[in-house]
Amino acid sequence: MQDYEIIIGLEVHAQLNTQSKVFAVSPTQFGASPNTQVSTVCYALPGALPVLNKKALEKAILAGLALGSSITLFTKFDRKNYFYPDLPKGYQISQFDKPICVGGQVEISVNGEEKAIRLTRIHLEEDAGKLIHSLDPNIPFSYVDLNRAGTPLIEIVSEPDIRSSEEAYQYLVNLKNILRYINVSDCNMEEGSLRCDANVSIRPRGEKGFRTRVEIKNLNSFKAVKSAIDYEVEWQKEQYSRGLTFSQMTKLWDANSQKTIPMRTKEMAHDYRYFPDPELPPISLTQEFIDTLKSNLPELPKQKKLRYVTEFALPEYDAEVLTSEKEIADYYEQVVAICKDPKKASNWVKDEILGIVNKENISISNFSIEPKRIAELIQMLNSDSITGKIAKIIFETMLTSKESPSQIAQKQGLVVMRDTQQIEELANKAIASNPDAVEGWKKGRDKVLAALVGFIMKETKGKADPKLVNEILLSKLGPLGEKQK
Repeated sequence: MQDYEIIIGLEVHAQLNTQSKVFAVSPTQFGASPNTQVSTVCYALPGALPVLNKKALEKAILAGLALGSSITLFTKFDRKNYFYPDLPKGYQISQFDKPICVGGQVEISVNGEEKAIRLTRIHLEEDAGKLIHSLDPNIPFSYVDLNRAGTPLIEIVSEPDIRSSEEAYQYLVNLKNILRYINVSDCNMEEGSLRCDANVSIRPRGEKGFRTRVEIKNLNSFKAVKSAIDYEVEWQKEQYSRGLTFSQMTKLWDANSQKTIPMRTKEMAHDYRYFPDPELPPISLTQEFIDTLKSNLPELPKQKKLRYVTEFALPEYDAEVLTSEKEIADYYEQVVAICKDPKKASNWVKDEILGIVNKENISISNFSIEPKRIAELIQMLNSDSITGKIAKIIFETMLTSKESPSQIAQKQGLVVMRDTQQIEELANKAIASNPDAVEGWKKGRDKVLAALVGFIMKETKGKADPKLVNEILLSKLGPLGEKQK
């Protein structure tokens, strides 16, 4: 059977999180009533002129700098002509031959292999409105909501370097993470602020050049991107295996049937009749302006991960998890800043907190326990005022309480037991109740000590000081015997 190589290029549209639109003063609030976030420019009323939002330009440049792109110092806007009900002007203001950012890359890791996916360009443009189709067969109408029209977008176009749906998935995860770290977009796919088009083709392995590609439009989840690519690859393989050819086309992904469905033949650049927008002057930038923006870039995920490994001495896996989202890294660093114990903070955030966050499918920003209280819990552990078992009990209470760990410990009587006489009595009881363990100790089996410690911890519901328990047991058991050969 013919072995095919998969060729994938992605076009990602990210809405920039500015307060107003890219060429108008109207707001960009999501979820507002239809046609309330609009102005004369959004409606394309006669005489309404666009004016560039400087903040949108700066955020587009920041995205390029974070992704290693070259910034175009002399750039312009163009009109991309096409007719659709949610585009009142009959054209979209975009960038054609002088995009604001050129080149760059997104680094990914799949199956332990590092790879850089090259970027072709990043350009700044405006979003279109939205059509809402009636589901009632008796009302054969579609409604136009222009709230989204004019929202600033950056389109990030990759080179056809992606070779599997898994690589595409990792590319999108890493790209989204970088955009959120630098605060240029919230990348909320549920709200449409991050959308993806996938260009997919295949060729016999070893063949040079590219075959006919299919563009899958408006994929609104990473899972959909992966599924759509996998389906399309199999569809194209089947076409070639039957000796058939197909035209370059645009398809949509039908999540219900799990199939890609033809939408239209694919437009080429000349179909859009690009020409420079006569109402927007060209933009001339200085290197000083670019350098100032670059100096304001925050620490990026890769840099932060390296710092966690070197400065905090965390394993690479821990650092990877903790930097996987900006909100997680922020939460972790707030905990460390208070408790001064990077490793214990990592364990609590990575295992206990993210375990709940992932199970409940919420953001760590919405987690019920704030960093300050987790840090105090770690401090109590480090001062030996509570045991690990007690810490877990307090943590469970903290999930539904706003009290501090120390308040919960006092209220529930969860302080560490350090009464020597009481622990000695329990040690005597443990030795009397576990003759086999005592005999094992005399024969050199040191692991039996854990069983005796466990007996006492169970009797005290985890409250006994483990260090003191060990000391008293060892004093009563005497020297460890020699192992029998």
